[in-house]
Amino acid sequence: MLGQLVEGLNCLAEAAQIIDTTGERHNEAEMRRLRGNLLYAAGDRSAAEESYQQALAIAKRQSAKLWELLGAVSLARLWRDQGKRTEARDLLAPVYGWFTEGFDTSVLQDAKALLDELT
Repeated sequence: MLGQLVEGLNCLAEAAQIIDTTGERHNEAEMRRLRGNLLYAAGDRSAAEESYQQALAIAKRQSAKLWELLGAVSLARLWRDQGKRTEARDLLAPVYGWFTEGFDTSVLQDAKALLDELT
């Protein structure tokens, strides 16, 4: 995000190899989401969307609600920017709705602001 997209993507590729080697998948969803952010910043929206979808699938499989929220926010922003506001809202609203506390955190505040924008 600091203008070092190639280096960032290389680091994330290395992290993916480590995940595959060790089997330690705790941060895999976030790694996929960050990859999507870098690809989006590089202008590759199709690859970014694929990474976000992977992040969401991994987070769901792991029942990792925070990672799923972060992935949903990222994908919803991409869809918003593509004019898919309804799809973005329909993706994000139920994930945001799972949370019953922590509304003072930046993650939930960002999600709420995006939802308000999409409504």
